[in-house]
Amino acid sequence: MAACRREGTGVGMRIIVATTKMPFVSGGAESQVADLEAALVAQGHEVETFVIPFNPTIQEKIPEQMLACRLLNLSAVSNTRVDRLIALKFPAYLIPHPDKVVWLLHQHRSAYDLWDDDAGDLHARPRGFVTREAIRRADRVLGSARKVFSNSKNVADRLRNFCEIDSSPLYHPPRGEDKFRCERQLDDHIFFPSRLHPTKRQSLALQALALTQQPVRIRFAGLPDDSEYDKNLQAMADKLQVGSRVEWMKYLSEAEKVDSYARTIAVLYPPLDEDYGYVTLEAMLSSKPVITCRDSGGPLEFVLPNKTGLITEPTPEGLAEALDDLWKNRSRAVEFGAEGRRHYAQLGLSWPQTVKRLLA
Repeated sequence: MAACRREGTGVGMRIIVATTKMPFVSGGAESQVADLEAALVAQGHEVETFVIPFNPTIQEKIPEQMLACRLLNLSAVSNTRVDRLIALKFPAYLIPHPDKVVWLLHQHRSAYDLWDDDAGDLHARPRGFVTREAIRRADRVLGSARKVFSNSKNVADRLRNFCEIDSSPLYHPPRGEDKFRCERQLDDHIFFPSRLHPTKRQSLALQALALTQQPVRIRFAGLPDDSEYDKNLQAMADKLQVGSRVEWMKYLSEAEKVDSYARTIAVLYPPLDEDYGYVTLEAMLSSKPVITCRDSGGPLEFVLPNKTGLITEPTPEGLAEALDDLWKNRSRAVEFGAEGRRHYAQLGLSWPQTVKRLLA
């Protein structure tokens, strides 16, 4: 268990932020936790972030990891009361506390919407069904929290549909929102920033690229969760004969990421039922149109079809048509991007407002 202490002014609440992390895998969730901690400290609270290692690849051990969280007692430390526990990820939200608020990033999706899906892996395990039922029973504890927020309407809908628990969508701004910009001089590429994972559907993007009529180029940026998936993508690009039109950026610094957004023609983001997705908001901040799919989840809460981007069927043909459209019609891409930036401003996302709701 990792802990990170940040001291406030001493006049605020004593708060524990509880989350989990798969070793060697980082993404938007880790940024959200760090930014939440910083926002709480900025308002004068004393904050301790507990990051609990979670390894879902050993499916048979998941119930034991759940039990470990349920046995934790964080209601008081050194005879001093902990005023609020803010829990974000499975199974950290199983930690008991008399004043717990859940801000749900997502549940263990292999036990829910990805059950029986190739992107999930729980159904294929010998005791997968037993583990799934244990997870679903344990998740009923979410309903006993003081308040339940979700990362997006999409996550809220899943929680209601599977567990009959209501939650309020609570949006927040991406990290470094003031650093994103738009350049007039563009590179000839479409940007696809995301960790390499089957649910992000880089494979669908490659299949679409093979069907484009325009000389579209895609710049992928993100590290793989699984080296085998990375190899499979490389092999697919070669097989589809699009390797020369693909760039694999892997790791990008924040400055390099911002620059890639600033110089791209458009942003491609077609994940499968995404929870929230910083990519959409970062594209809007960079005045870039977003190409996404009808089943992409979170991005659909922000993309206005044919105004700030294009929403296509989740097929190679549909995605190829959208890629060709914005590649060929650069002025249209610019108009969509400008409207996206205006739309972001209207959303009114801010950390002070987010913290206010979490602590109310």
